[in-house]
Amino acid sequence: MHGQLSQDTQVGVPASLVWDVYRGLQIGKLIDELLPHVVGRVELVEGDGGVGTILKVTFPPGTPGASYLKERFTKIDDNKRIKETEVFEGGYKDLGFHLYRIRLEIIENGSESTIVRSTIEYDVDDKFAENASLVTTKSLETIAEVVGGYLAEKKATAQSESGISNTHAQEATNSTKLS
Repeated sequence: MHGQLSQDTQVGVPASLVWDVYRGLQIGKLIDELLPHVVGRVELVEGDGGVGTILKVTFPPGTPGASYLKERFTKIDDNKRIKETEVFEGGYKDLGFHLYRIRLEIIENGSESTIVRSTIEYDVDDKFAENASLVTTKSLETIAEVVGGYLAEKKATAQSESGISNTHAQEATNSTKLS
């Protein structure tokens, strides 16, 4: 049985900032920092964040199903801002899935807005077809919302600090002119 789910999540920061996080290893570090009780712990097993990189995600205690999964980065397209990963051990593989692929597309939606399109493509053995009901994009949506909020806050803080620096520079210029 083959299937696909997709979810668009809008975040209020430029696509370039979102892609910088999603394209490599930073997304895993932010999941560890911001969502350890929701998504779990992300560990680098092998690689540098490029195609072929392997991550291990250990789910929080009490999560139904498998306790972990390992995924491999199979595609990173910087021009189209697309990243694909495939689970190859644990997780859905333990539930009869032959294929469990996550595709993340970072779509520019104006200069200060981005759509994170999260798509899950799967193929499950017919004997385990009922397990297809377990597939959901909810955790990917949560990640996009939380990472988007984190980036928006980080950007606002940087702009605020930049504004303070500019104000001090302007005051110094004005006091020099008065001397």
